Amino acid sequence: MNKPKVLLVTGGLGFIGSHFIHYYLNKYPERKIVNMDKLTYAGDTDNLADVQSKDNYFWIHGDIADQATVTQVFKDFDIQGVLHFAAESHVDKSIEDALPFITSNVLGTGVLLEAARKDWQEKGEISKRRFHLISTDEVYGTLGEKGKFTEESPYNPRNPYSATKASANMLVKSYYTTYGMNVVLSSSSNNYGPRQHKEKLIPTIIRKALSLESIPIYGDGSNVRDWLYVEDHCKAIDMVYHHGKVSELYNVGGGNEKTNLKLTRMICSTLDQLVSTVLEGSDYRSFDDLITFVDDRPGHDLRYSVDDTKLRGELKWKPDVSLEEGLAKTIDWYTTNKYEVLQ
Repeated sequence: MNKPKVLLVTGGLGFIGSHFIHYYLNKYPERKIVNMDKLTYAGDTDNLADVQSKDNYFWIHGDIADQATVTQVFKDFDIQGVLHFAAESHVDKSIEDALPFITSNVLGTGVLLEAARKDWQEKGEISKRRFHLISTDEVYGTLGEKGKFTEESPYNPRNPYSATKASANMLVKSYYTTYGMNVVLSSSSNNYGPRQHKEKLIPTIIRKALSLESIPIYGDGSNVRDWLYVEDHCKAIDMVYHHGKVSELYNVGGGNEKTNLKLTRMICSTLDQLVSTVLEGSDYRSFDDLITFVDDRPGHDLRYSVDDTKLRGELKWKPDVSLEEGLAKTIDWYTTNKYEVLQ
């Protein structure tokens, strides 16, 4: 029996991965996806509830660091390419316990690379089938008030999470130089949008506000992040996977740099207009009153900013969703799904 030809997506029940699977299956309804996901706390089967019954979608409940499971996936399916999203990604958790990050982000990436290499070499297609690693701008470290990271910027990770992602990047690049594997990498700025896990900054702000709890802001709130709407990121990944140059890295930015405090106040202002009834009978006039400054976390990078000129120039990509529009869509989803958000 012929094995089905599929794209292997890892971590597809997570935030970015699930958005990409929706995007990909809508754009390419004739193609097939195998989604391999361990289903940790950050994954949710509800994220893909509307595609689970599709004939061109397969879910494998498995750990990318489990060599036997990964090898079996390559035996059961004719994997045409890999889009590697799966990763432990919360900086605070990596500071508390780095081992799960090392296991998933480094060992897991190595297991996937080896399975792909052996399978594709055996078929004589190691230079044709593609391995795409989805990475992060945090591998570059921190910036001052000016400048941007380019694809040539040296890695300078400052916490266990970013160190494991930098390690994964280097592993992937080594499989091109050593074996001639067709690899490509992309590093994005901070993503946001509907269905993001509650541990992340924007969901935390919204969740705390709707619960009338203190909204914690590290330090004085002056740390700067560049925000990228998740659907714009999916479009960039699609372009890089299909058209990016072999062994190249592409930065993906949103062009929306904001201090954490400014971003929080933008969200609070929008919530004031949308759900002011939550404040009725309380001691607060605005959700902004809930902002509370807490001790900064160790090694908190001051600023991230990526130069995505290469992606915009070579592949003609640009973000379509402004920060104001993206925040409105995100807040609308969280307020509509208030019960789930507050759990």
